[in-house]
Amino acid sequence: MPEMTFRVRWPDGKESDCYSPSLVIQDHFTLGQDYPVPMFLEKADTALTQASERVRARYGFACSRALGQLQTIQQVCAPFLTQSDAQVRVLSFKS
Repeated sequence: MPEMTFRVRWPDGKESDCYSPSLVIQDHFTLGQDYPVPMFLEKADTALTQASERVRARYGFACSRALGQLQTIQQVCAPFLTQSDAQVRVLSFKS
């Protein structure tokens, strides 16, 4: 199963590499696109849960690393949820 990382810029200008066990991230995010924080969270939840389920279908267990990445994303985004103009930008995909 092809893994990938996707780089994002958070509303505070910091950048992070995020992990996915599947290329499914590219089905949910557009390179160079800004997303309001709630929308980014919703898309990340859908994409990383789907990626984890692909691992489950293939190997018989969920991908704890993908679910951990989702938890990290939720924690990083939490302080920005009250800022209506806060956006997350998808900077790159690497497989």
